[in-house]
Amino acid sequence: MAKTDLLGRWGEAEAAKFLRARGYQLISANYRCRFGEIDIIARQGNYIAFVEVKLRKNDEHGTAAEFVDARKQNKIRATASMWLAQNETELQPRFDVIEIYAPYGMTDRGKRINHIINAFQ
Repeated sequence: MAKTDLLGRWGEAEAAKFLRARGYQLISANYRCRFGEIDIIARQGNYIAFVEVKLRKNDEHGTAAEFVDARKQNKIRATASMWLAQNETELQPRFDVIEIYAPYGMTDRGKRINHIINAFQ
């Protein structure tokens, strides 16, 4: 596994830990279909959150969330629609972004997590 893949998996695990600590129930991780991938699917109250995790060393070149551009949002929406078609639910869907800034890589030193709830429609 490449270093970037390992770092990405670490970031997703950190995001999952962050969500669990805030009372979210994790439903799925790395859900894939022909439209794309959703990093984390989690339940919070009456919501089902489709979560995109973005990991960066810092925000020097823009926030991590800015890298979830319109094209990426469309892929996430299409993938979420596929998941919802396969998994009946009464929950209200929403799209979140979790930004993780890890200047020292896979350590807690300097790590900062920002959860943007309902980041896009």
